[in-house]
Amino acid sequence: MKPIYALLLSTVFFFSQCSTGSQPSDPIPAHETIKIQSKQLGEERVINIWTAESYKNSSEPLPVMYMADGGIQEDFPHIANTLAKLIAEKKIKPLILVGIENTERRRDLSGPTEVAKDREIAPVVGGSAKFRAFIKEELFPEINQRYRTTEEKSIIGESLSGLFVMETFFTAPDMFDQYIAFDPSLWWNNQYLIRTADDHLSKFPDEPKRLWFAGSDASDISVHCKALAALLTKGQYPNLTWTFSDEPNEKHHTIFRATKEKAISWALGQ
Repeated sequence: MKPIYALLLSTVFFFSQCSTGSQPSDPIPAHETIKIQSKQLGEERVINIWTAESYKNSSEPLPVMYMADGGIQEDFPHIANTLAKLIAEKKIKPLILVGIENTERRRDLSGPTEVAKDREIAPVVGGSAKFRAFIKEELFPEINQRYRTTEEKSIIGESLSGLFVMETFFTAPDMFDQYIAFDPSLWWNNQYLIRTADDHLSKFPDEPKRLWFAGSDASDISVHCKALAALLTKGQYPNLTWTFSDEPNEKHHTIFRATKEKAISWALGQ
């Protein structure tokens, strides 16, 4: 295994794999787009919302899945289409998908870092706390006001967005009920989330949570995903149901699409 500081030289590559985004073969589903002027972020944010077909013909509220990388040219279309498929197959219950379109992705999805190499990936990093506050204090109320929603919420993300999912799981676990992360960039800030995992988990909430995470063959990601799985295996967390999907045959740019159906089915399965 290469030393971590040598592996950090690949940082720019992995961050440039922001989300492969929607491919031409991904039909854009019917959806609504709104704009929110965020006080937390000091800018306008574009939000895409997809609702399950049953939402139109029922008065029942639905749970909500949130995602960064949620632009029409990002991951929103293929995740919305996947949800529609899984709902039709009765593998998950109907829900609402809320996609947050990126402005400065590397700023919003990364936490603070003391590692100089980390800070080279963008002019500004470490804005995840403000982005999380935007979601909790501004986006949640807006979605709840506009749509019939239950209190159940999930979050999904890949790569740097997966890091944000994992950071939220550890530092603000009450925000969501289900957490889904593909190839999360757990090397960030010298594996800060893994180094502090025991402390965060000792303060875990009483409400049940579900965590699904996966690692591809990317050496500077898989090793840390496996380390986290080992840590969770050793601990006793009665309110946490989790699974790690080791995917050595997948690449960093393929793992999201290759494993999304089983991830969502496991996390949200009826």
